[in-house]
Amino acid sequence: MASKYGSKARSKVKRAMHERKRGTLKSGRSGKKVKSRKQAIAIGLSEARRAGGKVPKKKAASKKRSTSKKKSSSKKRSSKKKSSSKRKAGHK
Repeated sequence: MASKYGSKARSKVKRAMHERKRGTLKSGRSGKKVKSRKQAIAIGLSEARRAGGKVPKKKAASKKRSTSKKKSSSKKRSSKKKSSSKRKAGHK
């Protein structure tokens, strides 16, 4: 059976863990220091994915996002319909 993770993934996670230990690892968007061990591993794996390493795809996160997008889009549509009916009433 082949391994799930390649050597590139191992090296990226190792580097991220060392940076977390030293206190120099920062999250992408906010730039805050990463204290969680799990978050450091996630950062290392995502960097390995971007670099083209052998890392399995994220399954649970992608499913959650797709359902939330569908719900939010339906809410937006209903609000547009309401606003258009108000405009028509005002013109008459």
